[in-house]
Amino acid sequence: MDLLHSSGVELVQYLQLNYRDSQSWFTFISIAADLRNTFFVFFPIWFHLCEAVGIKLIWVAVIGDWLNLIFKWFLFGHRPYWWVHETKLYGNSSLPTLQQFPLTCETGPGSPSGHAMGSAGVWYVMVTAFLTFGLQKKRSARTTFPSSRCLHIVLWTVFCMIQVCVCTSRVFLAAHFPHQVFTGVLSGMVVAEVFGRINAIYNASFKRYLQITLFLFSFALGFYLLLKVLGIDLLWSLEKAQRWCARAEWVHINTTPFAGLVRNMGALFGLGLALNSPIYAESCKGKRGQQFSFRISCIVASLIVLHVFDSVKPPTQSEFLFYFLSFCKSATVPLAAAAFVPFCVSQLLNRQDTKKL
Repeated sequence: MDLLHSSGVELVQYLQLNYRDSQSWFTFISIAADLRNTFFVFFPIWFHLCEAVGIKLIWVAVIGDWLNLIFKWFLFGHRPYWWVHETKLYGNSSLPTLQQFPLTCETGPGSPSGHAMGSAGVWYVMVTAFLTFGLQKKRSARTTFPSSRCLHIVLWTVFCMIQVCVCTSRVFLAAHFPHQVFTGVLSGMVVAEVFGRINAIYNASFKRYLQITLFLFSFALGFYLLLKVLGIDLLWSLEKAQRWCARAEWVHINTTPFAGLVRNMGALFGLGLALNSPIYAESCKGKRGQQFSFRISCIVASLIVLHVFDSVKPPTQSEFLFYFLSFCKSATVPLAAAAFVPFCVSQLLNRQDTKKL
């Protein structure tokens, strides 16, 4: 592993030395690849364009990130920015100099990369959705085969380019080694492919959502407590992040393993609550829900509401309060996009129709 890590550090140094002017671009890519954009941007858009794709996005993002946490706890992967200080590989020779950035100091273990895994899973779902839509258009319009083949080439090329950018940005920021982002991309694609074959997620009851949410949370918490009793602290990486991060303010509580866990559980819980609520059935499943103008209105309104809502950050003074409010905030996102906003838009349009009469 030392040879793999040392070669990864050399690549980090190469990128930071030769592409230092691209720091803002790599930072933007890393921010864009964060899973919060799946919940706050991609989900409301896709849910109102194609409900099944929106639902699949949430499942792939949540289960993928939960598996990422379990993998990280099993693999005990290091991150470049602290590994260079912890390893004995370099002996008395000078340590490699790695530049750190505000997004460098992730506090969880490094393998596999959560950004790469989440990005690959989410974009795999969206690309396959575009291909399915294109295939349906091809059949209805009876277009030629080369157009379908061209669509496949273009979309998968875009997918690969996005993943290369995400992986490169995470390595440039010294947050991950190359092998960690590579395994992250593969893992994300596998999760997305598996959920593409599970139809039960589209008509699951609220009871099923609640059961799965409790199981995922209980399994992760139970696994942590079990190893804690056995003398193994799965939060070992937090101490390393606090010790070797260049600036203390770059270590954020929202990058801790449990912060991601409660956010994901909140999103899954909120989706189950929204899909099984009466206002969802009234607004999205009725005649109004089939109108394209209604769907576009819901997308625009959801994006605006969620953007404003995202600006409200939970206080970080108390860990328990932060985790609790993070769960509530994440649960509110799909609930607002899939139920509250469509209901309000529907009521507003109904009033306008009544006035016209």
